[in-house]
Amino acid sequence: MKIKFCGAAEGVTGSCHLVTAGTGESPVRILLDCGELQGGKTAEERNRESFPFDPADVDFVILSHAHIDHCGRLPLLVKRGYEGRIFCTEATADLLGIMLRDGAHIHEKEAEWKTRKALRAGKPPAEPLYTTADAEEALRHLAPVRYGEVVEAAGGARFVFKDAGHILGSAVVELWAADATGERKIVFSGDLGQSGRPMLEDPTLIESADCVIMESTYGNRNHEYRENSDKTLADIFIDTSERGGTIVIPSFAVGRAQDLIYELNELYENDPYYSKKLKDVNIYLDSPMAIDATEVFKRNAMLFDKEYKEKVESGDDPLDFMNMQFTKSTDESKALNESDEPKVIVSASGMCEAGRIRHHLKHHLWRGRDAVVFVGYQAAGTLGRYILDGAKTVKLFGEEIYVNARIYDLQGFSAHADHDGLMAWAGGFKRKPEHFFLVHGELQAKKDLARDIEEEIGIRPTVVERISEFAI
Repeated sequence: MKIKFCGAAEGVTGSCHLVTAGTGESPVRILLDCGELQGGKTAEERNRESFPFDPADVDFVILSHAHIDHCGRLPLLVKRGYEGRIFCTEATADLLGIMLRDGAHIHEKEAEWKTRKALRAGKPPAEPLYTTADAEEALRHLAPVRYGEVVEAAGGARFVFKDAGHILGSAVVELWAADATGERKIVFSGDLGQSGRPMLEDPTLIESADCVIMESTYGNRNHEYRENSDKTLADIFIDTSERGGTIVIPSFAVGRAQDLIYELNELYENDPYYSKKLKDVNIYLDSPMAIDATEVFKRNAMLFDKEYKEKVESGDDPLDFMNMQFTKSTDESKALNESDEPKVIVSASGMCEAGRIRHHLKHHLWRGRDAVVFVGYQAAGTLGRYILDGAKTVKLFGEEIYVNARIYDLQGFSAHADHDGLMAWAGGFKRKPEHFFLVHGELQAKKDLARDIEEEIGIRPTVVERISEFAI
């Protein structure tokens, strides 16, 4: 049996791992995730490269969740010859329709812009990474599965999804496959969430595995205590609004945006001090995709934790409140930047690589009275990372923009498990796995986490550093 790490091997995006098992001349090939790389022009070019395997040879795909760095190249996989099923949880299937159609729209618009520029220079037109038609074709391959349902797939392989606690529908994958030496159990963590977060259940601990593939996004960092982040965010709102400024929050449309709404609902409606201080500060969710995803969240309330269900049953909508406004149209989005009203704008994308957030940054980064608040991971090479790392200027729509706004980084809102959370999950195995691979993290984070796992748990992980293949 072999595992080929085809993405998220050198950073935190592009999750893609190929498992080859079976006996005889007809091995079974199983693809775990097929995500886009994120991080500027280099990542964009790498997304267009050939897969390090033939898509037509893959028997089936198992998708851990609906974030674009895990699902974003599925339309390309199908376009290049994949014909099998794409297994995912039911909630992930609901979200994929939003994510892949939006991704296709972004790629088509970028190609249109590049084509106009290329034609003026006498160069050939640009092609989108994939089109809306490609996205629709990929969606026809979806095979939704419930948590806990054992699925018998090709080549005698079987798998089951367990809740990863990362976003709605996110899953840890338990996969069993056999070769000439017998059956092996592979556990793929996908992205793990934080324990004790609102709305979502805690990540499921797995007790046994022969081989583990685990993410390590925050392998050497712990998050601020969640309640501290909530109050810090509210204090930023108050301070900035009193200066007459606007707070801009880049947010992932799926997961982070809904998490923020839930937390802000608590502050605005249930905290006597902050509800009084914030009563005149409106919040605008300026992302059609995030608005659509919020409706999917509401339809899947049965998957959330006890506290969320109790709120819904009492008649309280945890994802809506008086100061919350939803702006779908382009004209409404533009009006936000023309208004001097003190306000909060929550907009996608979370790493500032595409979408309306770039327009809001163009209008607010240079103003000293405004603030930009990051509430999620910023991958190397992304605009968000450049701003966080202290860039004095950034280029947006061909214009140099001075970074003069106050910049904040609140990792307490992260949907990812931090160092201690990852250690707790790795320590949940009662039988130590023979193979333990660390992926989906920057190199130092993986190395530091590997050291701690070996010293404290007694498992020696392999730090995956590039596209590579291992026999297990």
